[in-house]
Amino acid sequence: MNDVRLLQISDPHLFADPHGELRGVNTLASLQRVLGDVRNRQLRFDAVLCSGDIVNDEVEGYAHFARELGRIGRPVYCLPGNHDRPDQLRRALEAPPFQVCGHADLGAWRIILLDSTVPDKAGGHLAPEELERLDEALRSSAHFAFVCVHHHPVPMSSRWLDALGIDNADDLFAVLDAHAHVRVLSWGHVHQNFDERRRGVRLLATPSTGAQFLPLSAQFAVDARPPGYRRLTLRADGTVETEVIWVARDAQDANRARGS
Repeated sequence: MNDVRLLQISDPHLFADPHGELRGVNTLASLQRVLGDVRNRQLRFDAVLCSGDIVNDEVEGYAHFARELGRIGRPVYCLPGNHDRPDQLRRALEAPPFQVCGHADLGAWRIILLDSTVPDKAGGHLAPEELERLDEALRSSAHFAFVCVHHHPVPMSSRWLDALGIDNADDLFAVLDAHAHVRVLSWGHVHQNFDERRRGVRLLATPSTGAQFLPLSAQFAVDARPPGYRRLTLRADGTVETEVIWVARDAQDANRARGS
């Protein structure tokens, strides 16, 4: 089988107003800049994965996402974040190339998309039916598994942010630990890069296409990092190659990106 190439974006936080800003960043223009960087680099990819917070509480923002991602000519796999409205998200992105939650098989890999949102809560929780769906998706296929969720399941060493992760992460890991073919657990929400391993599983967080959170901060703080996205190559032998690409907004950002 061929390798699978993914682009992962996260936390666009789009508004109804195309000029809407979050933490001083025009979120639509920033997403467009990220997608422009992908085009300029002429990156090859089989699908796009968006790990939540597509909009910033304004469901009209889904139209911007559908327009920008719909023109790339590849499947776009999505899941909700705490600023999304899951029902409206599914309605807005119900037709190809979009898929919301569920799973998809690409090459030797199964991509599994989970919903960790809780109505009116910033933190995450995986309901019993989501954990059952995950277990079934893993039991029913021998494909290597790439599991994606919005909220972080492990501490980020950031006191304010770690109060907003998955509150039953032990239940998630109990399911994952029972299946030896799980290779990756990936998430958004934290607006920063993270890359570690747990029991042979790669743990990855992908930065926002907009503003980033300052890592290792006890209190909320915005990082100076520019927008980012993740490139992944899922090898047919179950190994993974990945990197975060930072997208400069201006000359100052370009210097930071080169120094990363």
